[in-house]
Amino acid sequence: MKKTFKISGMTCAACAARIERFVKKLDGVSDASVNFAAETLIVDYEKIGAKEIEAAVVKAGYAFADKNAKQKMPHDKVMLIRLILSLIFAVPLLVISMGHMVGMPLPDTINPHHNPMNFALVQLALTVPVIIIGWKFFADGFRNLVRLSPNMDSLIALGATSALVYGFFAMYKISQGETDYAMHLYFESAATILTLITLGKYLEARSKGKTDESVKKLMNLAPKTAFVMRGEKELEVALSQVKVGDIVVSRSGESFAVDGEIIEGSAVVDESMLTGESVPVEKKVGDKVVGATLNKNGFVKYRSEKVGEDTALSRIIKFVEEAQGSKAPIARLADIISAYFVPAVLALAVIASIGWLIAGESGEFCVTILISVLVIACPCALGLATPTAIMVGTGKGAENGILIKGGQPLEQACKVTAVVFDKTGTLTVSKPSLTDIIPYNIDETELLRLTASGEAASGHPLSEAIVDYAVKNKIALSETRDYQNLEGRGISVTVEGKKLLIGNIRLMNEEKIAVPEEYIQKAEHIADMGRTPMFTAADGVFTGIIAAADTIKKESMSAVAELHKMGIKTVMLTGDNSRTAKAVAGELDIDSFIAEVLPEEKAEHIKKLQQRGEIVAMAGDGINDAVALTQADVGIAVGQGTDVAIECADIVLIKDDLRDVCKAIRLSKATIRNIKQNLFWAFGYNTLGIPIAMGLLHIFGGPLLDPMIAAAAMSLSSVSVVSNALRLKSVKIDNVK
Repeated sequence: MKKTFKISGMTCAACAARIERFVKKLDGVSDASVNFAAETLIVDYEKIGAKEIEAAVVKAGYAFADKNAKQKMPHDKVMLIRLILSLIFAVPLLVISMGHMVGMPLPDTINPHHNPMNFALVQLALTVPVIIIGWKFFADGFRNLVRLSPNMDSLIALGATSALVYGFFAMYKISQGETDYAMHLYFESAATILTLITLGKYLEARSKGKTDESVKKLMNLAPKTAFVMRGEKELEVALSQVKVGDIVVSRSGESFAVDGEIIEGSAVVDESMLTGESVPVEKKVGDKVVGATLNKNGFVKYRSEKVGEDTALSRIIKFVEEAQGSKAPIARLADIISAYFVPAVLALAVIASIGWLIAGESGEFCVTILISVLVIACPCALGLATPTAIMVGTGKGAENGILIKGGQPLEQACKVTAVVFDKTGTLTVSKPSLTDIIPYNIDETELLRLTASGEAASGHPLSEAIVDYAVKNKIALSETRDYQNLEGRGISVTVEGKKLLIGNIRLMNEEKIAVPEEYIQKAEHIADMGRTPMFTAADGVFTGIIAAADTIKKESMSAVAELHKMGIKTVMLTGDNSRTAKAVAGELDIDSFIAEVLPEEKAEHIKKLQQRGEIVAMAGDGINDAVALTQADVGIAVGQGTDVAIECADIVLIKDDLRDVCKAIRLSKATIRNIKQNLFWAFGYNTLGIPIAMGLLHIFGGPLLDPMIAAAAMSLSSVSVVSNALRLKSVKIDNVK
């Protein structure tokens, strides 16, 4: 059982790693993954309940957040208020503490040369409110330090506290008559560090708020109420009160409330929220409508088929939320480093400051080193590098009708070297038409009647083509019994007391039914033209051939060509005969094909490709593709497909357009490239910043890194990482290379 929980109280990747450690220790938990940016915990567990998981989270020092509770004030607004209040005190503090250095006059009462103690007291008075405003940094930081699990707040708290303690020490020296210490107060550093960190948190909160806009937009699409027929009356009811089977009314300008089938009227429907296509679609009786799509023009009544969490919109939202709360394997690198990073920084800060003290530097110098190292090393950027890119990338996909179910398939898709296609319904439109009727010792109409009667019990597209042709020609069908689906071969069914077999030559051979050589050649000729021949037999005697042809989707050819341009191999797997498969593969220029494949054999063929070193994506739409979709490195469900295929797939393409396979791979490449950029800047920033903060440049006569500059740089590093992730919103996945 997998469940997602909202977590509150996290401040960095170290917090996320701590929660994961505590939850994974629980018996019954097979996996736990915390997404710092999304503030979610995804747990795969059994035998225990949510209470045990919550207890572990609380023990780690954090809490479950109520997902349904209305937040009193958005987080970015809270941070903005804290920032403004901090600035009210920090700005005059900076003017008083440093203004005289640039010639700004100070009143004699607080002039460091005339009244050094007053100078110090005013600075302290302005610093205390900033500390109170930023008290959460101290509370969280020291709490985690005591628990031997220091995080980013621990570094901030230690840095600011060091500055405060040195300030009090300087005040003590001033009181003892050493007035020179008035020029070495560190109160402004403590206040400025906290203010700049708060600025970074505010900008980060604003940026993070933009990463989940796709989910918010989707949620706002669903109407709040629906017009439902209750008897002869039309009543407006809450969306939650609509039940399966209700007759729902939709007028021009209204969004469809739930998924269903039109039973009366017609409408022009805007399905852009679902497919990304801007051209409206005409809908009539018998057509399906999807909740949250827009009735642009028309009046219809439709029978609800899916409501609540079963609607297409709800499932899309669920997929996107789960994806945005998940992790890509590349994120583990940041997690591992973050877990060891903070303790290592603490050690480096202490070693550097003690080392300079031993080298004969002043206490002020050593405090500067200590504070600078602690502040500049805060690993915020590491915690944001991966999840923000995943959130934006999966959101971008959802806006384009590409649902990526998590960080793992998102990362895996960029590595794909071979794409395997199912034929019927994936490469073809799945709406074949009957092309040939070749009877053997039987009347043509009788052959069609018996075959159509037997195929009426099957839902296969080829079966539907035969039945549709018979119905259009007003041929009465007989009832059937003992229907059996013989996977990969055909069907067996009893019609009017006769046992009918309808399928490929493999079925005829298995049942030892003699087929004249002339008819085998005719079937081969039909197959060479890209049609699918079906052999028929009644009570063990061959009765003829019926053939149907499935039209290739117009997008399939360009999709295959585009994959070839990307250097990706293409393979077609089909249960159809080899001649038909060869014709389709040849028309589409597919690299290789395997025909007459049973459903369970598809997974075996994918496994063989994987054993040859290929990273395989499988694109399919039917129940018989489910095993193969699961076996593939990346399973892609195309179009609306079946529920089973959608559940088994890693990526769901809402539109019935194979070109979206290329778009999904491009989006994956763009997102992973963005993550690598983020990690590079996050690691590079710390790698470069820490040695400078430790005084490396000073050894060679260079300057020290001021703690305030370190605080500004640390804050901006997190903002730059999130801003870089947000660039994915503007990526053109039609032409990204």
